[in-house]
Amino acid sequence: MSAIKPVRGTHDLIGEAQKRHAHVIDTARRVTGLYGFDEWQTPIFEETGVFARSLGDTSDVVSKEMYTFTDRGGDSLTLRPEGTASICRALVTNGLTQSLPQRAFYAGPMFRYERPQKGRYRQFHQIGAELIGPAEPLADAEIIRMAYDILTALGLADDVALELNTLGDPESRALWRDRLVAYFTPHKDRLSEDSKNRLERNPLRILDSKAPEDRELLADAPDLASCLNETSRTFWDDLRRYLDAFGVPFRENPLIVRGLDYYSHTAFEFVTTSLGSQGTVLAGGRYEGLVAEMGGPSTPAVGWAAGIERLSMLIGALETQAAPVAVIPAGDAGQNMAITILSLLRNAGFRSEMAYRGNMKKRMERANRIGASWAVIIGEEEVERGIVRLKNLADGSQKEVTPEILLTILGDGEAAGA
Repeated sequence: MSAIKPVRGTHDLIGEAQKRHAHVIDTARRVTGLYGFDEWQTPIFEETGVFARSLGDTSDVVSKEMYTFTDRGGDSLTLRPEGTASICRALVTNGLTQSLPQRAFYAGPMFRYERPQKGRYRQFHQIGAELIGPAEPLADAEIIRMAYDILTALGLADDVALELNTLGDPESRALWRDRLVAYFTPHKDRLSEDSKNRLERNPLRILDSKAPEDRELLADAPDLASCLNETSRTFWDDLRRYLDAFGVPFRENPLIVRGLDYYSHTAFEFVTTSLGSQGTVLAGGRYEGLVAEMGGPSTPAVGWAAGIERLSMLIGALETQAAPVAVIPAGDAGQNMAITILSLLRNAGFRSEMAYRGNMKKRMERANRIGASWAVIIGEEEVERGIVRLKNLADGSQKEVTPEILLTILGDGEAAGA
């Protein structure tokens, strides 16, 4: 029988990969906590309408990438392709629209049926944050600063750059949309098939296109700056001023867009050149209508999400975990005392292991194989005298000590584990 392989586009998190994955989440959890964010956990599947309604039927995610199925009760369910819609659904479901602002941090798996590539999987993982309630540009600047602090804590501040754009308010966007349609319509025959379909339904998404024939037309396309009304200009100016005050460097990129109508004002991406063409590691923006799409009142919000796999690929070497302590009973006589010593060590914060079987030679080989720094040897004589033999596996020296002194010596030897 051939070995069972993981499903294409999935991967196991084991050993170093899991440590790096957990480090990203733990770092983000710590930093978002400093900003007053609470962690939310939502189900990995929702009613399909949660995502179809929020992402729009012109979205590639909805039309091509969602994992949707009908359950035994006849309901259409979808594995979540992103986290924001679920957070907004949870806000409404749990009656939190009357208790704003809400600051939510989340981490977990997402699912999209797309071509796997470097740092991108069909089951992938994200961290994300949503600040729901504030309508002021100061909220946008603060949540961007929080993202910058996470990337800095991960050691990535010098490897990423913040790119920023404004999408204007609905009035400005409507004018921009009309001008884009007027510009692209005479060139319709030159557009890619996807962009031809987008022209009437969602022309802003043409600006996201990677097709060469579309990119040729973008250079002369009308920009949003010429369509901004006074409200939008003020918001844009204030946002950049606040980012300067927060000490976050950025560069403006007018090609960063969000194609859905409920996005407004701020759009941003932290990008890197270290992952090839797929350079975005964290992206977000302001949105105004998503909570209403979930049945709640019209509620402003701003948020971002980041791919854990991509961040894991970028971060440097993690701190080396302290070497374990091997507890080695010599025969049955030392077994019960070894169990007591194991509990003593673990309660004091020392990583420790004991081989379940084998003679002294095999158990010592096991201690070396796991990279132990010390071996605590317990035989019949040690049990009778109430002591243990502590062996330094680096230099081979050993001494007899009491269990109480054992902890002091190990502590002085910096053998404590995480």
